[in-house]
Amino acid sequence: MFKRLRNDFQLSIITLMGIIGVLGITPYAAYRLLHNNLLVGVADVVIVLSTLSAVIYAWRTGDTEKPGLYLACVFSVAATLIAINLGVNGLFWIYPLILFNFFMVSPGKAIAATLLVLAGLVGHALREPGSVFESNYQMISFLVTNAMAGVLTFIFAYRTRIQREQLQLLAIQDPLTGARNRRAMNDELKIVASSKRRHGRSYGVLAMDLDHFKQINDLHGHQAGDQVLIDYAKLIRSCSRQEDRLFRFGGEEFLLLLPDTDAEGLETAAQNLLKEVRSGLRSPGGPVTVSIGGAILHAEEPWSHWLQRADQCLYQAKKEGRDRAIIASLTSLAATQALT
Repeated sequence: MFKRLRNDFQLSIITLMGIIGVLGITPYAAYRLLHNNLLVGVADVVIVLSTLSAVIYAWRTGDTEKPGLYLACVFSVAATLIAINLGVNGLFWIYPLILFNFFMVSPGKAIAATLLVLAGLVGHALREPGSVFESNYQMISFLVTNAMAGVLTFIFAYRTRIQREQLQLLAIQDPLTGARNRRAMNDELKIVASSKRRHGRSYGVLAMDLDHFKQINDLHGHQAGDQVLIDYAKLIRSCSRQEDRLFRFGGEEFLLLLPDTDAEGLETAAQNLLKEVRSGLRSPGGPVTVSIGGAILHAEEPWSHWLQRADQCLYQAKKEGRDRAIIASLTSLAATQALT
């Protein structure tokens, strides 16, 4: 449980806000219901129950976007009703609401929610003077302090979101080529294998290794080798489909994941990549070629076996002279299963 909270920022925020909300609001709900303040008491109960249901939903499904948006809407409406009913004493709940919204939803949606809440309070105060604010001066002071709190919270939440996205990208991206790294590859292949079992969707992989790459580094230096890798990744992405995903899992070893691809399509893709690399990739010593091994994911096959079959085909392509592609057949699947 704690590992999941460490790895999922939004889930940890929803859980923390849920705990604070339930523990902080439940006593108020009980007190107001006991003192016949039914409207505010019912609003408090709705907040507590909504919080519990949203947290449970987020934990069960892993979806934090919908519960966050749901809670932002419920809390905004409830806080507005409470402030209108309690007057000045209810305005204090608006400040934590601003903080909560900016962490639950995108900055744009949080701004919209905050403006709607303030518009609702001001509109009611203008229709019924004295119901929310004791004077216009107090209303203006409230709006100014809310604007200051909103701006500061927006800056903090926006920078936090950007930094979190950058850290997540760095965790799965190869810094040299921009391809996804081995960690991302393993996670993606696990998901793909699960999708195959549940929905029967077809997937193929192409394991690729640049031929004689060590000679480029030895003869022309690592800077030249790095440039070849950068150019290679760009070339592969340019001649692949948008839904295909490229991973770098070794020095000059890459993997291309192709969704919705059968054996014939995988063979066609491999031959096209061979041709494009042969004609479009250069090093200081001349053209660079690639060897490719491919495999289609079969039903109930573990992702590691699938990757192993593609790697065996890559080894065979290297052994037979390089600059060629070999795609695994059904017989190779039986042979791999017999070894394990």
